[in-house]
Order: sequence, then C-alpha cells, then structure tokens
Amino acid sequence: MSGLWTVLLFLGCVCLPALSHGALVISRDASTPQGSDGATRLLKKRSTDNAELEVYSVKVDCKVASRFAHTVITSSALNKAKSSQEVFFEVDLPKTAFITNFSMEIEGQTYTGEVKEKEKAKKQYQKAVSTGQTAGLVKASGRKMEKFTVSVNIAANSNVTFILTHEELLQRKLGQYEIMTRVKPKQLVQHFEIVADIYEPQGIAFLEAYGTFISNELLPLVEKTVTDKKAHISFCPTLDQQRKCPGCDGTLIDGDFFIKYDVNRAEIIGDIQIVNGYFVHFFAPPDLPRVPKNVVFVIDRSGSMSGIKLEQTKQAMLTILNDLAEDDYFGIVLFDSSISTWKESLTKATKENVSEAQKFIQRIIDYGTTNINDAVMKAVDMIMKGKRDKNVPERSVSMVILMTDGMPNSGESSVPQIQENVLLAMGGNMTLFCLGFGDDVDYSFLDVMSRQNKGLARRIYEGSDATVQLQGFYEEVASPLLSEVDLRYPDNLVNSLTTSHYKQLFNGSEIVVAGRLTDYSLDNFLVEVFAQGFEEDFIVKGQASAQEWDILYPEQEYIFGDYTERLWAYLTIQELLSKRETGNAEEKGNATAQALEMSLQYSFVTPLTSMVVTKPETDEGPEGPLIADKLTEDERQKAQRFGNYGPQLMSNAWTHSRTSPINFVDGDPHFMIELPEQEDALCFNIDDKPGTIFNLVRDQLAGILVNGQTIGDKKGAPDGKDGKQAKLFWSDTASLKGANMDLQVTKDSSLTVTLRDSVRFVVILHKVWKQHPYHQDYLGFYTLDSHLLSPSVHGLLGQFYHGVQFEVRDMRPGEVPEKPDATMLVKGQELTVTRGWQRDFRWDVKNGENIPCWFIHSNGNGLIDGNHTDYIMSGLFMTV
Repeated sequence: MSGLWTVLLFLGCVCLPALSHGALVISRDASTPQGSDGATRLLKKRSTDNAELEVYSVKVDCKVASRFAHTVITSSALNKAKSSQEVFFEVDLPKTAFITNFSMEIEGQTYTGEVKEKEKAKKQYQKAVSTGQTAGLVKASGRKMEKFTVSVNIAANSNVTFILTHEELLQRKLGQYEIMTRVKPKQLVQHFEIVADIYEPQGIAFLEAYGTFISNELLPLVEKTVTDKKAHISFCPTLDQQRKCPGCDGTLIDGDFFIKYDVNRAEIIGDIQIVNGYFVHFFAPPDLPRVPKNVVFVIDRSGSMSGIKLEQTKQAMLTILNDLAEDDYFGIVLFDSSISTWKESLTKATKENVSEAQKFIQRIIDYGTTNINDAVMKAVDMIMKGKRDKNVPERSVSMVILMTDGMPNSGESSVPQIQENVLLAMGGNMTLFCLGFGDDVDYSFLDVMSRQNKGLARRIYEGSDATVQLQGFYEEVASPLLSEVDLRYPDNLVNSLTTSHYKQLFNGSEIVVAGRLTDYSLDNFLVEVFAQGFEEDFIVKGQASAQEWDILYPEQEYIFGDYTERLWAYLTIQELLSKRETGNAEEKGNATAQALEMSLQYSFVTPLTSMVVTKPETDEGPEGPLIADKLTEDERQKAQRFGNYGPQLMSNAWTHSRTSPINFVDGDPHFMIELPEQEDALCFNIDDKPGTIFNLVRDQLAGILVNGQTIGDKKGAPDGKDGKQAKLFWSDTASLKGANMDLQVTKDSSLTVTLRDSVRFVVILHKVWKQHPYHQDYLGFYTLDSHLLSPSVHGLLGQFYHGVQFEVRDMRPGEVPEKPDATMLVKGQELTVTRGWQRDFRWDVKNGENIPCWFIHSNGNGLIDGNHTDYIMSGLFMTV
C-alpha cells in the first residue's frame, strides 16, 4: 500500500527552493506565455487602447413605487477602430433582486434575453456548454451584490447598447430603506446619469443621497426634490466634472451611490393599497413600547474559531451585552466538543450581571471540535426552564442566537438530524438566529434551521469589520415590539396570501403581506391585526380601500405598470423558494413547481430559471448562447471561496488513526475534483508502492510540469541536492519574488506558488507528532485558478482542470449504511461509485472540512484517461 505525498513541482528549467518536510522544487520558463487581464469595467473591450472604444452613455434609472424598485441600466458605446472589437458590459446588482430583462441593440437589431426553465436551458445548450461556447453571466460580487457580465463582438464603426432590468422589494432595516447603485465605468463618459424617482403613498419622512466617491466638489451635483409623497434624485456630472484632474482621462466615478429613506407612519393599522385586483399591506405601527426578551448566546469556541474570529466575537459580545435592556434575561453557552455555560439559568441583565458576563467572555479560549447540536439543546433547555419556573416575564420574546464558523463534527453530526432535534425542542416557543462566520461555514444548514424556527441566518464576512457586522445584526433584533403577529383578511374576498403570521415584529423593521382579490372590482375590505404587546394584547382593525391612481398621481411616471401584482409575485416566489428548502418532500415539490411557474410567468431570473441570450453571428460563424442564472447562497459561497472560477482540483493526503492491526490505513494519496457548476465532487485514491513518482500536471503550452512522489512510513526524508537552489524553510515566514513566479511561505502552515498571470498552487504542511512510531509530516497539494491553463493541460490532476461531464443514477444501499452506491455514466463507461467525503484543508489546516464526493474505485479507473501507471515518471525532474 502506498504512503503519503512528498510533492515536487518542476516547472521549466531553473530550480528555486527546497523545503524541509518534503522537498519542493519550483520554477517557470521565462519564455512561458503570459495571461491577459480579466474584464473589470462596466463597458469595455479587451484591447488596452481604450481610445478606440468610446463609451458615450451610461444611465441608471430607478423607479420605486411603494418600496418596489424597478431599475434599468443602459450603456452605449461606439467602436471607433478599423476592425471589430469585443466589448464587455459589466454591472453589479443587489443579490436580493431578480433580473427581469436584458437586451442588446446592435446596428438597429435587438437581441433580447428569454427566461427559460433552468434545467431545460441546461439540456438545450448542453453541447455548447460542454465545448466551452457558453459563459455564465452572473457571478458573486462582494457581500451584497452580484455581477452581470456579457461580451459581444462589434464591427468597426458600429454602435452597441446594453439594457439590463432588475426588480426587488426594498427591505426596511433599522428604520430605513436603502437603494445601492455600484458604478465603475473606468473611463470618462459623455453622458453619465443616475436618476431615481420614488413614490410612497404614506409620505416620505426623510431622504438622503450620497456616494462613496462623491467629493465636496461633486456634492452639489446630487440634486434632490422631495415633496409629500414624491422624490426625484439625480446625479449627472459632465465630462470635466468626472475628471480626477484637469486634462487627465482618469475618472472620479468609482464606488457606490446610496439613497436612504423612510416613510410616515400615521396609521397604526399600517398602509394597505389595492391596485388592479391585488393588494399589499405594509405594517410597522409607530410608538410601540419594546417587549422584554429572553436571549441565549451560543458561541462556538472550537479550534477553527482561533485567532481573529474569536477575538472579534468577544469584542462584539462585550458591546452587545452592554446594550441589553435591564428587563431582558440572558444566558451564555460556549461549545467545542464539550458544552459549558456562564450560569445554568437565565439571568436578569442588571449592570452587575452584565459586567460579570463580560469578564466571562474575555476569558474564552479556543479548543476542540464542533458540537452544535448539544449547544443549541442546552440553550433551549435554559429558556424552557425559565418559562416553567416563571423566572422570566410572562409577556416576553425568547430567542437563541447561534454564532459558529464550522460544520458539526462532534456529538450528533448529521445535519438533518440536528435540524429535526432543534425544531422539536423549540416547538414554536422561540426563534433561532444563526450567524455563520466566513466562507467555510455550512451556511445552508444554518439558513434552513433558522427558517424552520421562524428566524433567519446571516453570514458574517471575515474582515476588519466583522465585529461591526455582529453588532449590526444584534441591533436589528434587539428591540421586539410585538410577538405572535397575526394579520387577517376576509377568506371569501382574498386568496393567494403571502405569509401573514410572524413570530415577532422588531423595532425598525416592517411586515409586508400581499394577496390577490377574488373579485377584481372589489375596492374595500376589512383588515384585522392581532398580536401580543408589552403589557396587553395588540388588536387593531381598519378598512382597506382602493386608490384612484390616475387622480392621485396623473403623471404615472413613477408607476411602472401593475407594480402591486409584481410585488405580490416577487414576495410569493421568495417564500416558495424558502419552502422548497424547509418543508417535507411533498411541500418541497409543490413549492418548486409553483415557484417555477410564477418565475416563468413574470420573467424573473430565480434559482429555478435562466435567461438565455443569443449572441449575433461573427465572421467565424454563430457564437454559443449566454446563460444568466440566479445564484443561490451556496453558489455564492463557493464562488467567493474559489474566486468565481470553474472546477477546482485538489490533490490531498492525510493519515488515519491506528486503532488495531485490522483497521490500519496508511493514508493513500487522495485526489478530489470539485465541480462547483455541478454542485458535486469526484474523488479517488492511488494505490502504488512508496517512492513512486507521478505526473500531476503537464501543460506544454504554458511550460508547466508538476510531478509528485509518494512516501511511506518513516524512513528519513528524501535526499535533496542543493546545487544552486535558494532555500526556504517551514520554520520561517518568508517570500521570494521572481520574474515569472512569486513564492510565499507561511510559517509551519503553507506555501503559495503564484505564476505570473497564470495558475496558483497551494501546498499545505500537515505536521505529525514527532514521536509517532510510523507516520511522518506530509504535504497537501491544491490548484487554484486552473481555468488559466491551456486546453491541452493533462496529468493525473490536469486532465480535469476544464471539467468533466458525468451523470449519477440508480442509487442503492452500499456496504456501509451512510455510504450508498450508485452507477456513474462518465466518458462513455458505467462505473460503480460510492458516496463518501474527503477532507479539504485549504481553509482550515487544523481540522479541515468534509467535502461530499463520489468515490471512484480501483485507482480511478474509468474516470482518469488510461491507467494510473501511465502517469508514472522515471524521476522527479524527468518529463517522461
């Protein structure tokens, strides 16, 4: 049986560093072709000579009617070159928005996108996808945005105009609505304009508009006209006003433009609008006293939280505890593989108790693995005991706030079982909020579990402001105003209601309910709201009546068609998409079917639909279609972890504990191929004798060769002959920059090899106890940015850098109950594969992360080209 990898990278002809704990020799031929820059502009061509492409118009036009925003981004350009140019259109849109339309106008001809069922679109264009002729139009872009990108070839002296439309319901947070527009034209634009028109029947209470890029000189160009129910905002700088300096071509327009506002709330029943057979009810009554809350903070202190994440959590908790009201009751649960509490029962938030709890928080240290199940169960028990013993106010709101960065890997580790346990334990008596740190957390697990318990999940992004993010979330839920809010409408007059029962209403938020009338001519009906308030029940009744829009607002420029119907459709689809994640099998199926039907009916690009854009023909013939999908939160997470790239390849090895001679496993080299587009992964092992050298990556066009050698149990380190090599050691943090390659060693952790304008390799050091009787330190080898290698790249890993098409069917029980077998169709063969997982150590060197994958047996035969012995090399520095 083979052992662990000692990895050697040989790229070109000059050897650079040799590292202890396994030799690593890296270089790159100076003549290797260099890659091109990626497209990063709102509208641009590949050529660096931007004078040949004139972007003469960029306009962002946003119309808001009763919180429902309809935004149209239009950009026009002229190719002034004597030959055709590839022009790129890039725009960021809110991740909460649905794309509803996209079109390109080229020399009088319009090419319009069509919304289709995602699965049908994939099958219809599968051939184009497999040959690389299509491109995904939507990528993750930061925390709140998604980037839409399209390119088209434009003939000499021709014009192109791009038009993108998206819609969303603005959410009220901390007492205001926010419209955010990201603008990065990267060049001066003859006609640049941001325009917003807002119409709010309740009246506009306040409005502010500003930009992160707007200096004191540009501030007067932000024009605002606000009347009782209407607002008009515009920002239209001239060419000279856009310049960074007189006479230069650099632009000041680079950043985010914000509009923030709120509405008047005179009526305690809220605002109910009836338009064309649909109604919407906005409910956020003014001047309500806050309801005391019972809150248990469940804090992950496992090893993966070590360092800055735990320090930021502690800093945020110190502030959050200070912000507790004195009539609140609180508890603190810490967890790793074990559970501990500050106090065994809920405690009143007096100054003395808060001060004592803050000292407890400051003493937290990281240790161990992650037992989420028992930690949440403990928090639930504390709240239920407080209620049973009547130690907390009878009229109070109960919640659990879970903070974690990892996967459950101690105690109960089955995600569905944990979700079921929590749902049964909470029993509708409290709300669960989950805060997930970083890109490695299993966010979908937290998201589903939160929504099952009437709460929500929020991702906390790693960064210097993580403490502020935590505090900001707490501020949103810090002040409950009502609990068990029930909004009622006549059953015989209203149907197709969105959610009308809410666990709580928090200060600064808003409840929105929409529905359809059974009689489109109906112009009034009774509305009732029942809830539990601070000292008494909250009961209010009112009459909804239709507004005569043509009399109230004759200009109609704010009202873009049947906005109430589209608002209802937007809300309904969002709720159906949530149900397909949280319901039982039948509910999931029904919700999926309804959400798909409505997405197609209203032309919304949702996770169930795609917008297909057919590009005009070029001199080389017809081009493949472009497909725009809506990213799910899981897809956003993968995109942010992998840099929005395609398949990520990892070669990775680790040891297994030796419990008895029968169970002995000597850590075979493990390969994993992660395929984000297919939301799956493939893995296989190579079983050969220690010392065998394999070719991992070979790209002759890029001048790159990567060889790796297996090692077995302890026999001493391989002999590394220095020659004229430079040495870097794992015991030091160091970097080395070359003409074509950069090296970065992180002490006792990892080596990153960056080839200029090309691929990155990450080598992770796994240290084994020095006195271990047989295992020795070993390396994990990972490839990033593999899309930058040429189509001819090959090798045990390299052959998969541009993806692999496969289909899995006939799932059946395997030898191990939790690892089912299935039949895989791949490369024209049928293989028996087994569902399992491999550990990915890129983001957590200490604990790693379980990545589910389909395991291909027999050294990957049937998946890899040829046989694994075809990749054996005669020496580490050899090319054959």
